[in-house]
Amino acid sequence: MTSIEEVHRRLWASVEEHDVGGVDAEIDRLVDDVEPLASPGEHARLVREVRARVDGLGPLQHLADDPSVTEIMVNAGSDVWVERHGELHRTSVVMTAVEAEHLVRRLASAVGRRIDRSSPTVDVRLADGARLHAVLPPLAVDGPSITIRRFRPSPVGLEEMAPPAVANLLKAAVGAAATILVAGSTGSGKTTLLNALAACVPAEERLVTIEDSAELQLVNPHVVRLESQPEGSDHEGIDLRELVRNALRMRPDRLICGEMRGSEAFDLVQALNTGHHGSLTTVHANSPSDALRRIEALVMLGGSGLPLPAVRQQLAASIDLVVLMARGVGSSRRVMSVSEVPATVEADWCLRPLAVGTVISKEPTRTWWDRT
Repeated sequence: MTSIEEVHRRLWASVEEHDVGGVDAEIDRLVDDVEPLASPGEHARLVREVRARVDGLGPLQHLADDPSVTEIMVNAGSDVWVERHGELHRTSVVMTAVEAEHLVRRLASAVGRRIDRSSPTVDVRLADGARLHAVLPPLAVDGPSITIRRFRPSPVGLEEMAPPAVANLLKAAVGAAATILVAGSTGSGKTTLLNALAACVPAEERLVTIEDSAELQLVNPHVVRLESQPEGSDHEGIDLRELVRNALRMRPDRLICGEMRGSEAFDLVQALNTGHHGSLTTVHANSPSDALRRIEALVMLGGSGLPLPAVRQQLAASIDLVVLMARGVGSSRRVMSVSEVPATVEADWCLRPLAVGTVISKEPTRTWWDRT
């Protein structure tokens, strides 16, 4: 048993005798007891690592403290990888499957969520805003799988993701209250762009955000954040669809939905068609037209009962622009294109590209451009 494990074991044995404020003092005392000859630097390291086991990420804490790490991945409960500057690196961190499962259970219970063999998946928003996703056996065949996505502490501006002309086009679109759909694959920067677009909204406007797991980091002064709640043993679940309905009663100037992924798409499209211009959302898709087709499917799967032509006309009336994101070199995320949604649609979507790469190809034609 290592010194850290011994201190942690003794701490658990005495934890009921100390309030939260006394835990640090007890850890300090126990480290002195277990390693009386440790240097001040070694003593501080042991205290820090034990504390991480109590309310941090345990063996993963020093990776989370590294600003260059954007993602931490634990495979089979032992194999630890990180993403730095867009590249994956295997680490020397040693972690057992038991430690991984204990860590996930502790983090989930701290926010009122549950994970066990009968409910083996969980999404958790950590105290620093990072998002943790975990899968336990039997779904994770080889052992617990943990993925922790970290977000930059400082917001990313539009100019870091798009050339000046395209950034100016997007700023003008937000100012003109265009409803914008951001599309792209996993990790392409959709949420990052959503933050940057929201930062262009006038300060006097009230924003209501709707997310499955709160990830948005808005700098706007008037923001109300809503997050879904899974069903628990002592409470009912609140899904995104219910959050959309509640958000509409909260006098939003604009709605910001972190991602359209289910039946809430129908309610959100209805809201966009009833005066909530300038709203923002994202969807997983590989092209602008695919993004609209995916939302079509989500609306119809939501039990709307509307025929496809009616769904298409609703979308054409509610969404003004589709912005496609993709990973660039290293860890960069780039705006690949900005496309205007036609006012009417026939057999299939035929979007009008306004910008492709660094080139502004056309001027907007839709009436949203004059909407203020």
